[in-house]
Amino acid sequence: MPSFDIVSKVDMQEVDNAVNQAVKEITTRYDFKGTTNEIELSDDSLKILAADEYKLKAIKDILIEKLVRRKLSGKCFQYGEEENASGGAVRLKASIVQGISKEKGKEIVKLIKESKLKVQAQIMEDQVRVTGKKRDDLQQVMQLLKGKDLDIELQFENMRS
Repeated sequence: MPSFDIVSKVDMQEVDNAVNQAVKEITTRYDFKGTTNEIELSDDSLKILAADEYKLKAIKDILIEKLVRRKLSGKCFQYGEEENASGGAVRLKASIVQGISKEKGKEIVKLIKESKLKVQAQIMEDQVRVTGKKRDDLQQVMQLLKGKDLDIELQFENMRS
């Protein structure tokens, strides 16, 4: 029976490359000269320190631009609240979204069931497996999910006939 898996994975090497490119651009841009602006990447999170809110927004835009150029989505980060830092600076923390949470999995399964396609979807840890009798139905599920905004980046893998 044909099936495929819906996953949400982030290529950390590409994220690292995008962050390095963003840092390089920030250090060379004239509007950032003489101010403290940093991007720090750890295993599963990102910290941005900017001189003010305007520069924070500019840094986020630069970072998203670099991610998109590397074929990653800006949805791979889940941003927290902006915090005030010393000297009028602004700090922002973001976690890197890996895997599909139980809530998102339930939302995906619900969307698939509401579509009335003849497929079955089941949550398997941090991914969703979709099975059906026809390959065309599976491709319709992919198109349906690509058209929805689920706040996470989805990939489709392990397509089996």
